[in-house]
Amino acid sequence: MAFAPVGPEASFFDALDRHRASLLAVVKRGAGESPPGATRAASSSEVLTAIENIIQDIIKSLARNEVPVFTIDNRSSWENIMFEDSVGLQMIPQCTTRKVKSDSPKSVKKFALILKILSMIYKLVQSNTYATKRDIYYTDSQFFGNQAAVDNIIDDISCMLKVPRRSLHVLSTSKGLIAGNLRYMEEDGTRVQCTCNATATAVPSNIQGIRNLITDAKFLLIVEKDATFQRLLDDNFCSRMSPCIMVTGKGIPDLNTRLLVKKLWDTFHIPVFTLVDADPHGIEIMCIYKYGSMSMSFEAHSLTVPTIRWLGLLPSDIKRLNIPKDSLIPLTKHDQVKLDSILRRPYITYQPFWRKEMEMMADSKMKAEIQALTFLSSDYLSRVYLPNKLRFGGWI
Repeated sequence: MAFAPVGPEASFFDALDRHRASLLAVVKRGAGESPPGATRAASSSEVLTAIENIIQDIIKSLARNEVPVFTIDNRSSWENIMFEDSVGLQMIPQCTTRKVKSDSPKSVKKFALILKILSMIYKLVQSNTYATKRDIYYTDSQFFGNQAAVDNIIDDISCMLKVPRRSLHVLSTSKGLIAGNLRYMEEDGTRVQCTCNATATAVPSNIQGIRNLITDAKFLLIVEKDATFQRLLDDNFCSRMSPCIMVTGKGIPDLNTRLLVKKLWDTFHIPVFTLVDADPHGIEIMCIYKYGSMSMSFEAHSLTVPTIRWLGLLPSDIKRLNIPKDSLIPLTKHDQVKLDSILRRPYITYQPFWRKEMEMMADSKMKAEIQALTFLSSDYLSRVYLPNKLRFGGWI
């Protein structure tokens, strides 16, 4: 299907086309395989039965004069995480757990919160209706205390029931944006046509419900920061590199932005690249898109895109382009701790080029924001840096 506007001549995309062919070969080799531990959308009846079983366990405990407890997998320990190159970070089958007891002063409030949210989820699934996490919080904001408590408990419930969060009929409010050569239909029948102009489209709140996705994009570019994303749109980068798709999660990505990137990869198998600051925080964000996070490792199969490549900003580019030192920023103590933490993660063994870039950053004790490229010219990022990277295969 043809989209407007028209981008570079066909030969510009030769390196991208070769990269895509290699990705498709890998996908073809793995076709039909279901990785161990892969999650699937649970049916409504399965979710209802799982909740009923938990309530029955509570009733049985009370009948035996025992203290009711919720047993929840520990999502905050690297001991419970294993790494698989084709999936990313995922929870081990027999992981350590923690008890949320109904008679403990430390956990009785959390026990009550879990019970209340379980009952709300049960009603949502039973009536086939949806609510956002924000909606749930405002049903009794005084009782819940804060939004973060609700968010954390919903993730705990998803992990406890062993079903992906989208099966709980609880939606997240999206903060991400999307632009470029893409159109689709939302669950309610609304037709959405993304454009390459300065007005981006909000990432839908129900990714599972979107259908009839159509694109002829050659690549998908994930942009770390909203300001960079908007600057690229203002510079007509999306139009000049058409056909392409751009996405931003405005920093650490929300669940819907990650689900959308995953859906686009699963549907079209086009190359996916990241554009992040050359600092530990930017690298962390790229790793979340590619390999997932520890806290959401129980749902890795529906969130990660291990084929993602690092397009920029590379520490080696800073040296290669002779960016002056006064355009760089010294690494803070927190940055150094974060960088050391990333270097120790299991997936870095599989990314020697990433390790080399991070070691270069550690040795220089300097970091750089994407805006450092404006030293060369105000539109160097959109007119020189990214086009050359895409044309000549400058990704790792």
